[in-house]
Amino acid sequence: MKLINTVEDFQKVRKTLDKSIGFVPTMGNLHEGHSSLLLKSKTANDITILSIFINPTQFNNEDDFKHYPKTLAEDCKLAESLKVDYLFMPSPSDIYPDKYTFKVSELNTSSILEGKHRPGHFEGMLTIVLKLLLIIRPTRAYFGEKDFQQLILVRKMVEAFFIKTEIIGCPTIRNKNGLPLSSRNSRLSAEQFERAQMFPKLLHTSESTEMIVNQLISAGFEVDYIEDYQNRRFAAVSLDGIRLIDNISLEAI
Repeated sequence: MKLINTVEDFQKVRKTLDKSIGFVPTMGNLHEGHSSLLLKSKTANDITILSIFINPTQFNNEDDFKHYPKTLAEDCKLAESLKVDYLFMPSPSDIYPDKYTFKVSELNTSSILEGKHRPGHFEGMLTIVLKLLLIIRPTRAYFGEKDFQQLILVRKMVEAFFIKTEIIGCPTIRNKNGLPLSSRNSRLSAEQFERAQMFPKLLHTSESTEMIVNQLISAGFEVDYIEDYQNRRFAAVSLDGIRLIDNISLEAI
């Protein structure tokens, strides 16, 4: 695995790559969900590239950004064990030489659900994804369905800007109790982690969204939204300040 830390250095390397490229963008603190994306990339492409960049522009909560888990040594070991070809880890100043004066905005899907509760989040997400796709120029890029609204927006952006990268959505990886694997899960205490199992369990019931909200609140969750939208159930909650999101197909209920 080759580690590259600057856009300029990667652009030099990119000129030498003439095979199919799979790309997995992450913010680090890698887990089995990320591993599944990397393995899918390796089966379908000649070269697999992983990026690790904790993107400051998509955090609307400074505390969330400050406490986002950082496990670089472990991440590198995992990437090497999966035989990732390149690890791209740029600095914020390298990614945002314009100090984020230019950004990508979407006026419809980004204003509901997650976008409604996290102002500016999707602008930051779309901007960094666009930058990374332009830098990496992958054949295929892999995104987990846990962030389904993100997946929808990335696909629409790629289509709108005529970017020749196929966006591959990959199934959410869950633990044995159905909780989606997430980097933020590592911030949960043992007691919080146990309580968190209620979240996906209730989402998969045939109860109304209103009933699910009431049950989660009674269990000590703060609920941003539980909404059915375009044949999916989307949800975001906080447990003692730690945010959890999930979504499922309504056909699975």
